[in-house]
Order: sequence, then structure tokens, then C-alpha cells
Amino acid sequence: MGDPQYKDFYITADPADERLKQVVRPRALPLLTEFQSAGGKINVWTTFSADQVDLNYGNPLVLQKMTEIVLEYIRYGAEFIRLDAIAYLWKEIGTTCIHLPQTHAIVQFWRCMLNEVAPYVRIITETNVPHQENISYFGDGTNEAHLVYNFALPPLVLHAVQFQNARYLSRWASELNLPSEQTAFFNFLASHDGVGVNPVRGILPEEEINQLVTIIQQLGGLVSYKANPDGSQSPYELNVNYFDAMGRVDSPITEDEMIARFLTAQSVLLTLKGLPAIYVHSLIGSRGWRDGVFLTGANRSINRQKLAVEDVLAEINDLNSRCAKIWNGFQRMLKVRRKERAFDLQAAQQVFFEDERVFALMRFDPQMERDVFCVHNFSNEMVTVKLPDTTNRWMDLLVTTEEGYRQAISLLPYQYRWMIRSTS
Repeated sequence: MGDPQYKDFYITADPADERLKQVVRPRALPLLTEFQSAGGKINVWTTFSADQVDLNYGNPLVLQKMTEIVLEYIRYGAEFIRLDAIAYLWKEIGTTCIHLPQTHAIVQFWRCMLNEVAPYVRIITETNVPHQENISYFGDGTNEAHLVYNFALPPLVLHAVQFQNARYLSRWASELNLPSEQTAFFNFLASHDGVGVNPVRGILPEEEINQLVTIIQQLGGLVSYKANPDGSQSPYELNVNYFDAMGRVDSPITEDEMIARFLTAQSVLLTLKGLPAIYVHSLIGSRGWRDGVFLTGANRSINRQKLAVEDVLAEINDLNSRCAKIWNGFQRMLKVRRKERAFDLQAAQQVFFEDERVFALMRFDPQMERDVFCVHNFSNEMVTVKLPDTTNRWMDLLVTTEEGYRQAISLLPYQYRWMIRSTS
């Protein structure tokens, strides 16, 4: 017999219940999974897959146990608590079972607790959903997440790369707002998962989302789907190594051109307001692991290969290797970023609209001394960009030359530049 105290730690339902069709599905898999219990067969709620049984937060003992686990992590030194797929926490048959008020209430409860016992700990919510739904987990700016995964950023940058047009990225970035200085976006381009497409629904035209899906498939990437209430399926996630996604399907492209595209994309990550997170496979410029997909049967394995540290170090030490070129590109940007106050977490930003091929933004030094103008050419053409202030000289932070610019700067195809205003 099973332990009766755990009977209500999970949720069971009748597969024939028509109300279950209202439940939002992030996967094209059954909502319920049949298990053999001590009392017979039961159908258990599994939002994501059969190997992830959902907990029943309607049972106070579950909330108590999970709260104890959060505190245990903190006792061992955790300073960031990531609430994975928190949007699906609370279930109530007859609803969509996503973003329910009870879910927000539990996030608020944990935030209130941390404010008292560990105010230095930051809550990060991970919700791969449309942008406006995603940022709802900031609450009022003081009572829910400190940081929210900026899920719209990876597909928007990928779109800018593949369409050689930063129009949608620029418009979206110009409208980013935070409810308080206690909050920030957790910016990223790649992770152990794929590139979600749900976050850009309503930001990118649906036709261009579908075109992006097709391009990634032609580049060797895979697509994971979600089930819709009408029984159809829609793309949910692009399973692709982010470097591989820098390829072109309309014409040949060299590896050095892919590296240039890749580092320009990463420059957006490192200059946009927020806390940037770099996936290890991006840091070393690895490629997709198709064999892993065949071995595991899981599309996400394409971006989860485990590498031998000796092999990685050998690649980094070979200055002609892809790995070394990307690693050194990151090191150059990170070294500069650490020194400049304009990249502080709460330093203001302004997006400039001059050329749709270019993503340009200014990051403002809080002490009003060293503002940085960051420009990114997503096209395969030479572009000239006007400088925002022609009364002072501008210096390129990423090169050692002393040359200064006053009117405009040129960008090579796929080039990025960080320009600092000089009053000398």
C-alpha cells in the first residue's frame, strides 16, 4: 500500500471530462497519464510529460513542503530562486489552468517570506508565454518576481538576423518598461531549452513566424509543437543551437560570417537593459548535437551535449578555431561591459530608429559622464549610422585605436560597435 499522507500530493481527473479541453497545453502530449496505484489505475495530471507529475498546490501540505525546499536552497547559499513554468502551478478544472490568481498569490507569498528572512535572494519567473502575460509576474513591481525571463528576446533577435531587419526588435525594445527599480529583465538568447515562438505572437506577424520556423528547419533545426483546444497543433519551440541558427538558406555563408552574425546577436544581449545570461554552448560556439536527439528521442537534446573540458580548452587555445573566435569576442565585450556604468542594471536606455537594418540604442551613465551608443548591423551590406551627438567625439570601446568620430560611423556587414562619448 502507498503512504496515505501523499494521496493528495498529485491531481487526478477523469479523461472523459469535457472541461479539460479548456486547459492550455504547452505540449502536444496527453494532459493526463495513467499510473497504477495501490488502489488501481488512476489518471494523473502531467502538464509537460509523463515523467513530470504535477504537484497539487491546493493541498496545504504541498505548499508547506515546497516552501521548506525553497528555504533549504537558501540555507545552502542560493541567491536566485528560479520558478520554472510557474504559470501552470494552480489547477482548477473548468478554467485554462494558466496564470490563475492562486498562482500569483503563491509567488507573492514566497516574495513576502523572502523579504523577511532573506531579502538578498531574488525570485526569477520562467514563463514561456506571450510577452504581456510573461511580465505579469512582476506583479506591482514589489510583490512578485524580481526578475522575469525575457522570452521575446531570443526569437526577435533571431528574426532580425534571418530577415536582416531589426524593425520589430527595435519597436519592441523601445516599449520595454519596468514597474519599479526593484525589477529587471533576465535577458538571454539561448538555453538548455529551445527558442520559444509563443512570446512573439502579437509582436511578429504570424506569417513571418511561420517563415522563421521553416528557415530553422532548413538549417537543420527541429520544431516542438503544442496542442490547441480545437485539436490542431502550433509551433511552440525551435530546437536549434543558436550558432547554427545564424546560417543562411538563401545564399552561401562562410563560418566567419556566421561568427560575425552570432557575435552581433550576442552584443544585443550584452547591451540591452537587464541582467544578461550567456548559455555555455554559446560562450564556446558549439554546434548542434543531432546524435543526441536520436539517442534520447528528445528534440531539446540538440542543444544539451556534454563536452569534455580538455577538448574545449584545446579549441579555445587554437586562435583560428570557431570556439576561440567566439570566446575572445565575448571576452572583449565582457571586459568593457564590466567597466562601464552605462551598463548598470538600472541604467536608462533609448532605442534609435534610423535604418531598419540596424538595432541602435544608447545606454546612459547614471553619472552623466560616459554614455555608450551601441549599434548592430544585421544586414550583409555596409551601413552608415549618424551619431546622436555631433558636438563631441565618439570613441570605439571595442578597439584600441584612438580615432574619434563626430558625424557618423560605418558598419561592415554584420558588425557591431560600442561608441562612447568623449568630451575631450
